[in-house]
Amino acid sequence: MHVRPFEAGDVPPANALTNWYIEHTAVHFALETSSDDEFAAVWQRGSRTHPWLAAQVDGSFAGFAKAAVWREREAYQNTCEVGIYIARGFEGKGVGTALYGDLLDRLRAAGFHTVIGGMTLPNDASAALHERMGFAKVAHFERVGRKFDQWHDVGFWQLHLAEADAASGRDA
Repeated sequence: MHVRPFEAGDVPPANALTNWYIEHTAVHFALETSSDDEFAAVWQRGSRTHPWLAAQVDGSFAGFAKAAVWREREAYQNTCEVGIYIARGFEGKGVGTALYGDLLDRLRAAGFHTVIGGMTLPNDASAALHERMGFAKVAHFERVGRKFDQWHDVGFWQLHLAEADAASGRDA
């Protein structure tokens, strides 16, 4: 497995993966798919300040992870939100752990303090990944997203990078 910074060639497979989640699941709350150009614009705008990563397994696109602004006000500048999408067929093979491990290291090096991960619930696989990476569940909002004519809950997990460093024996 190879984890590396996201690049222009990752836009088509990452967008196709995201669009699959939009069309077939409540994991992504968008109701309309995006074009590769729209997806690329989001990546280019966001990656100026927040890292995006891609994973390849045996030369195949296996998924991506990204960080983004959590809230706009300046006081939140050291907090970010993260997201991860694993390509079908690569679930349960360590791709998520590898992507998040690298992403968290990059966020730490960039001076971020707090990382927030949100997900549609129930989502046992995503909750387990976040908890394995040291995140703790801090919020559960009931029936806040409506997709496919159903209400969906959302949960938020939080990680303080310095505390995660202390727990792992790293220098904070």
